[in-house]
Amino acid sequence: MPATAYTHDVDPKAALLERCGDLEGVEIFHNQVICAIYIAPEKTKGGIIRPQSNVDEDRHQGKVGLIIKMGPQAFGPDNRWRWPDDMGLHQWVFYRASDGWPCSVNQAPCRVLDDVDIKGRAWHPDQVW
Repeated sequence: MPATAYTHDVDPKAALLERCGDLEGVEIFHNQVICAIYIAPEKTKGGIIRPQSNVDEDRHQGKVGLIIKMGPQAFGPDNRWRWPDDMGLHQWVFYRASDGWPCSVNQAPCRVLDDVDIKGRAWHPDQVW
C-alpha cells in the first residue's frame, strides 16, 4: 500500500460508501458510472491544515472518485476499448473533472461519467492529485 499524503482517521473507501448510503433505488443507464467524489481530509501527513476553502474545492475540481454504481454496459466488451477484467464497483478511479456531470446521491457529492471518460485507477485516492 502506498504512503498517503493525508491523515485518515477512517478508511476513505468505507467512509465514502457509508456517506452514500443505500443505493438500491438509484439506477444508472448505458455505459455510465456514478463516482462518489473523494474529498481529501483537512490535515496532511506533514501536519499542515488545509483551509476550508481548499477542502471545499475538492467537490468542484476533485479528480478522484469511488465507483458506487454502474450502468449495464459499463466496462463491457467493446471493439475500441479494452478494460481490465476486474474493473468495476468500489474501485478508485481518476478522470478530468469537467468530463463528469456533478450531482449528489443521498447528499454525497458525485459525478456521472461515461466509462470511456475514466482515465485510470489507483490503489488509494491520495496517489492522484
